Amino acid sequence: MDPMAKLFGLTSKLQNLPEEKEKAISGYGYYDWGKSAFETSVTVAILPIWYAILFLEANGLTASTPLGTLTGDAVWALVIAIATLSVAILSPPFGVIADRRLVKMRWLKILTIVGAGGTFLLAFAPLFGDASWIWLMVMFLFANIGLNGAGVFYNAILPHLGKENELDDISNRAFAYGYLGGGILLVLHFALYLSLPDAAWVIPFCMATAGVWWYGFALLTFMWVPEPPVEQEMDKLKFTEAARFAIGEVRNTLRDYRDFPNLFLYLVAYFLFIDGINTITALAGVYGATVLGIGFTGLLTAVLLVQFVAAPSAVGFTRLADSIGTKKALFISICGWVVLCFAGLAFAPLELEDHDQHDILYEWNEAENSYSVYVSWSTFELAQKLDYEDEEFDEQAWASEWSYLLPIEQNEDEADLLVWKWGESEDEPNKVVLTGVPNSDILEFINSVDDTRFSVSVEGGDLDGTKEVGIDHPTDLGDGVLDGVPIWARDNLWQPMGLNVFLQFVILGCLMGTLLGGSQGLARSLFGQIVPETRSTEFYSFLGFFNKVAAFLGPTLYLFMTIAYDSRAGIFSIAILLLLGAILLYMVDVEAGRRDAENEDKRIRKKLADSQNSEPVES
Repeated sequence: MDPMAKLFGLTSKLQNLPEEKEKAISGYGYYDWGKSAFETSVTVAILPIWYAILFLEANGLTASTPLGTLTGDAVWALVIAIATLSVAILSPPFGVIADRRLVKMRWLKILTIVGAGGTFLLAFAPLFGDASWIWLMVMFLFANIGLNGAGVFYNAILPHLGKENELDDISNRAFAYGYLGGGILLVLHFALYLSLPDAAWVIPFCMATAGVWWYGFALLTFMWVPEPPVEQEMDKLKFTEAARFAIGEVRNTLRDYRDFPNLFLYLVAYFLFIDGINTITALAGVYGATVLGIGFTGLLTAVLLVQFVAAPSAVGFTRLADSIGTKKALFISICGWVVLCFAGLAFAPLELEDHDQHDILYEWNEAENSYSVYVSWSTFELAQKLDYEDEEFDEQAWASEWSYLLPIEQNEDEADLLVWKWGESEDEPNKVVLTGVPNSDILEFINSVDDTRFSVSVEGGDLDGTKEVGIDHPTDLGDGVLDGVPIWARDNLWQPMGLNVFLQFVILGCLMGTLLGGSQGLARSLFGQIVPETRSTEFYSFLGFFNKVAAFLGPTLYLFMTIAYDSRAGIFSIAILLLLGAILLYMVDVEAGRRDAENEDKRIRKKLADSQNSEPVES
């Protein structure tokens, strides 16, 4: 028996299975195991930080786009929206064809190659210089198309792997595989980064291995999971003919909504709550990096904790579903997401109190009778661009103006650009002695920091205790209506308890991991319980369609709310979607949905039997 099956085969329903069925279920789980490398190491943990660094270096805090001036997290949301919309448009026609041709596994293989290949090619970003962040976005786009497109066919295989009462177990076991598999690779990536933090090849290597990991374990799926049978097989058609047929069938399906009222009500509920879940998981990493200022090591640690909390919680939610029913367990999970999303509004970096918590540090040098200055190792690099818009703060001009008071040097590749002058090691930072510089100049510089995203502190000498925090620094929480939430939380919760933003991120991340373990697997299995088996891919493609449209609308909504207001307004809008989804889910009658699915299967099988009996017999 597969050792992972022993680990997750905790319920009686999936014990003592025939060898072939056990291999098929394990193979199904190993696809989640493989693709989770992209969803963890790439999407949530490593790529957001790498992207944030490259984006800042090329653009500063914002980039000019056809939609206007956008922050890094807004551009990220836009790319995700484009990828998911592309898949959403293609999913229903593909699903109809897949239900009538033996092509589920073939298309799963093709789209896996697209997704894993795009992930692998992320590693080549450094070859593109200032356009590296654009290369990341393009390859990330392809990887997302592959991931989401493959998901349509992957999910449609589920109803064919077991009986109705086994689907919760099979679905949640697959998600548990995913959390563990993605977590194991992330541990390896984390260990590599900690041992070689300054090696330029480490992050590209992580991207490449994530792609190989995905495709490598998917090979087990391709070998062990059989092609599901087709009960209404159609003749092979040319592409245009197949497209016309599929579009016609999609229209017919939409006209059938009265025959499947609870299934379509569930689809609408799913559209709303999965919108919120997908948006949170897709943007959590880049939000932590660009908005909260969480560093690479902190983000990796948080994601690891999420993964290893999610794996056992998937099994736990299976037991809960066995006890109270799939719908109730899923409803509890979605309500938890609502709470999580509102709690996300309270993220608040603590106010900087200690001298060494600041970015730019001035310290009195007794031997030289003057100040020395160095930059904290946790500080982001200076933005590497020269073409700032009129409304943007020009970091390069600011750094150039005050270069005699800062540890900076010319960029190795571009003489007109300035970068921080880092020391040889963390233990011996490269302090610059400011001999002959009057204190008035230092004080004037400190006042200029108010317009930046940096912070400055002075220790010793006549300016001892002088501090300044820039308006775009993560600890400056703003003055909007929703900004009052994190301010209150910081003053009344985080500061008294001593919980910095990393610990806040970890706490809510563990809650997210717990909810992920239940919501995704149960959402998939509940749909499998009310969908006709004879039209599984067709209806799963609609699930995929709603999933992808939701994944398009969620980031898009976040994007425009961020443009119009700020990132917290974006979070608030996602919380409302989750709440609406929970309300509609509560209204779904699962038992009636099961009866509708059974009646449709009986109708189609009778029609098929009648057509076979009416065929003339050859003499």
